[in-house]
Amino acid sequence: MTDLLQLKPEHTVLEIGTGSGYQTAILSLLCHQVYSIERIPELYKTAKDHFKDQAYSNIETCVGNGYEGWPEHGPYDGIIVTASATHIPEPLVEQLKPGGNLLIPVGLPPMHQELILVKKDLQSEITVDTILGVVFVPLVNDSINPSGESIH
Repeated sequence: MTDLLQLKPEHTVLEIGTGSGYQTAILSLLCHQVYSIERIPELYKTAKDHFKDQAYSNIETCVGNGYEGWPEHGPYDGIIVTASATHIPEPLVEQLKPGGNLLIPVGLPPMHQELILVKKDLQSEITVDTILGVVFVPLVNDSINPSGESIH
């Protein structure tokens, strides 16, 4: 998944699902800045403490709803989602820079899930490609009024 983002050292990345922070740490070695959202406060705190202990200076984390992204720091060169969504959230597509890539598993267990690569070209045109079948935990949408809109 990391390779499919096609990161460059000057890039800024949004990660949805900090979890243990392992993927976040890898991303921080490959790009300029990583913003990571975790919805479970205990996981957020543990990962944030690890980042501080290991002196990562280019990672910022928060507790939040991954479906909404983190618009304050966008647009992003890459967005990686580490939980399966029911659809491709429009806010994430909106926060993707022209020329950027969004990787997201789509589908919920026990149904088939697919890893989807969303590319926004330099004219902001969107292409959606299916990469392969996958199994991820569900991405939970904590929005009061989720839009349910899908571009896929």
